[in-house]
Amino acid sequence: SQLFIKNLHFDGVPVRIYLPREPAASKRRGVIFLHGGCGIFGSLRTYERICRYIARKSDSVVVSVGYHLAPEYKYPAQTLECLTATEHFLRTAETHGVDPTRILVCGDSVGGTFTATVCQVLGPRTDIPKIRAQVLIYPFLQALNFNLPSHQKNAAVGFLSLDRAVHFILKYLNKDCSLKEPILAGSHVPENINMKYRKWIHPDLIPDVFKVGYKPPLPALFLPEVHAEVPELFKPWVSPLLAEDDVICGLPDTCIVTCEHDVLRDDGLLYKKRLEDNNIRVTWHHVQKGFH
Repeated sequence: SQLFIKNLHFDGVPVRIYLPREPAASKRRGVIFLHGGCGIFGSLRTYERICRYIARKSDSVVVSVGYHLAPEYKYPAQTLECLTATEHFLRTAETHGVDPTRILVCGDSVGGTFTATVCQVLGPRTDIPKIRAQVLIYPFLQALNFNLPSHQKNAAVGFLSLDRAVHFILKYLNKDCSLKEPILAGSHVPENINMKYRKWIHPDLIPDVFKVGYKPPLPALFLPEVHAEVPELFKPWVSPLLAEDDVICGLPDTCIVTCEHDVLRDDGLLYKKRLEDNNIRVTWHHVQKGFH
């Protein structure tokens, strides 16, 4: 009763828009919501309640993006549709009663991946309004190291175990799931890439409070044939933590939410550090008893 809800298409991408009924004294804030589900689950309907809640509680216009799912729509269709819908809304915000300078992008899990990618890609653009902020809710941000403290601690925690996480990544990328075991071990990463990115992805960068009981794994045997099968894992569209500093420097204000009992917890902690090291303003919320 408090919202107008419409199903629309933004340049061919299905969206559902939630507009508060109460008249506003000025243009409202806009929220682009990119849902989670590993790129292969989830829908506008799945996230109906949370999008209604955000629209009501923040008095914002919320656009939920119904990107098409893998494997029927192959990677990177999902990222491209999120980019298309976001750019469309930035250009047309005023027709929906939204201030184009007050639009943020928000996503959970792989929606956080899409959010990070959208902000990295659109950050340098000067022909559209700047995204005001990004909200990353327990995001997936890197596929190089699956032996960080949170991977060890929460490997068997529901709903998202470590085994499931890598399985779903491979399904999303339309890869052979037999690659899961060597990727979990780290055999897909050559030593030169490990050395290049250890400044951004390494257990030493995780605060000590999150490393209780952590045991560094033995070095993995590099398997060139596995590396050759998964080049996507080394691209910022799948692993936004690998973006170069000149990209990170152009990002908007950021809110990161992490959960203690989440296999992806350390991805959020590492991205928080990267952003802060590049003077991006970060708000961090850690849910002590939370899970993915």
